[in-house]
Formats: sequence, C-alpha cells, structure tokens
Amino acid sequence: MGIMGSSTKSSRVIVSIVGLLGITAYALFAALQILVWNPLAAVPGATLDEIHEGLARHNESISLAAVLTWSSIGTVLGAVVVLLTARRVISRMRTVVILQLLILVLGAPMYFFASFSAGMALADAFFISGGDYSPWGKLLYLVSGTALTGMLMVMIFRGKSGVHPART
Repeated sequence: MGIMGSSTKSSRVIVSIVGLLGITAYALFAALQILVWNPLAAVPGATLDEIHEGLARHNESISLAAVLTWSSIGTVLGAVVVLLTARRVISRMRTVVILQLLILVLGAPMYFFASFSAGMALADAFFISGGDYSPWGKLLYLVSGTALTGMLMVMIFRGKSGVHPART
C-alpha cells in the first residue's frame, strides 16, 4: 500500500493540522491583501489612514468585519476537518488530504468575493479600476490552482505504489 493507503489516526490528525495551518495562512494572507497591501498599491504614496479618509469622503469603506468573516470561513472548515479526523469520523488519509486541498481550492473564489466590494470602493473613491494592484493576489490564485492540481492527482492516483505487471 502507498502512503495514502496505510495511515494511523495520529498521522491523519497531523496531516489535517498541517492542512489547517496552510488554510489559516492563506486566509490571513488574503485578509492582508484586501485590507492593507492592495489599497496601498492602488493609491501609491498614501497611507492607510489617508486611503480610509478618502473612502469616507466618497461614502465608501472597506468592511473589516466582512473581510474577516469571509476569510475565516475556510479556517473554520479546516478546523472541522481536524475535529472530524480526530474523532475518527474521517478515517482515510486520502479523504483528509482531498478535503483540506478542496478548502484551499475554494480560497480563490472566496478571495474574489471578499475583495470585490473593497476593490469597487477603492475604484469609486479614487477613480481607478477595481482590480488587484498588489501582485500578492496572483499568489493566492496560484496557491488555489496548485491545490486543485494536487487534489486532482490524489483523486486520480489512489495511493497504489509499485509497478503493475503488464498483461499479456
């Protein structure tokens, strides 16, 4: 059996915790991108305070609560996977890996959704386009794309090791 085929409860829990740490890092990075890095890149030379003052002058804002709520959904889902793994509801390593990677895959649409209103607020207040100005948003999409590739590989290759003899 391959690595995915033979696993202990403790190894599954460790993998689920590593997945949770990766998901949490993604969520924090996304929140920083929306709340700090992108506004600073979109309005070069301005401080965050000046940006928020400019937003307020135009009756716009970037909602801290909304950004943190949307970016925490993945972390909560990752914690649920850890809990279900620890309680032996999820008993296969393959399932743990697929679920944690799926949460990272879904990070890209969640990031887009969470950042959309912030980008539009910046666009309306500063007469710019609403897209990402900071390059770090692309990194989030890259991580989600890589997670999708990894998830598909785990789904396609069922953890069997060794070479299968040719049939003649």
